[in-house]
Amino acid sequence: MASRASNFCIDAHDPYAQMEWWEQVLEDFVRESDWDMKPGDEECGLAGPDDRFLLFLKVPEPKSIKNRMHICLRPTDRHRDEEVERLLGLGATMVNDLRDGPDKGWAVLADPEGNEFCVLRRHQAKPA
Repeated sequence: MASRASNFCIDAHDPYAQMEWWEQVLEDFVRESDWDMKPGDEECGLAGPDDRFLLFLKVPEPKSIKNRMHICLRPTDRHRDEEVERLLGLGATMVNDLRDGPDKGWAVLADPEGNEFCVLRRHQAKPA
């Protein structure tokens, strides 16, 4: 027997703002129309593929250390460097630039509350 990931929880000072920010970042996670989420809510979330969710849960303390787990993003419709620039424009910050040319390495960014995530090189579909 094995388990299946159901949801991923991210601690947040402002769950609604985090949910809105990540909604702009991820194409495959969207706000469910039947969820009544609003600013000030203790929990907000995005629904993803295969009934998986990103949940943002209100906590009183700010992030103070490096994430123990993080999300790695792989752009689908642009190159890695273009996606890094888009995310910086949305309010992400550069934590560590580990890019080595157009096809090697990655960039470590942080969302507006300091949660780190990586941007890898563009997704390449495998030949059939």
